[in-house]
Amino acid sequence: QVQLVESGGGLAQAGGSLRLSCAASGGTFSSYAMGWFRQAPGKEREFVAAISWNGRSTFYADSVKGRFTISRDNAKNTVYLQMNSLKPDDTAVYYCARDPYGSAWYERPSSYDYWGQGTQVTVSS
Repeated sequence: QVQLVESGGGLAQAGGSLRLSCAASGGTFSSYAMGWFRQAPGKEREFVAAISWNGRSTFYADSVKGRFTISRDNAKNTVYLQMNSLKPDDTAVYYCARDPYGSAWYERPSSYDYWGQGTQVTVSS
C-alpha cells in the first residue's frame, strides 16, 4: 500500500519561505513522477508543480514559476517543494501525489493515483 505523508506546512509572512516534504512508502518511489497540488477554501484543487521520475524534468504553474522549486531525493523516497517569496494567495492546503504513468497531462488531478493527506500553508500579509 502506497502512503504519502506531507510535512513542513505552517504560517509564514508574505515574502517568506517554507519547504514542504512528502515522504513516500510502499511501491517503488523512484519509478514514478510526482506532483504537488493545492486547494484553497472554496476553490478547486489546482496544479502547482511536477517532477519526472529521475528529477530531470520539472513543470510549474505560471502562478508559482520562479518562486517555487520542486525536487526529489530517490534515496530518501521524498519529494520537496521549496516555496520562496510567498504571497497571501499561496494560502492553501498542499498535497503531494503520485503520477503512475508520467502523464503528459501532469496538470490534471485525474493523472495521479495516490495522494497525501495535505499540509496547511498560511501566508499572512
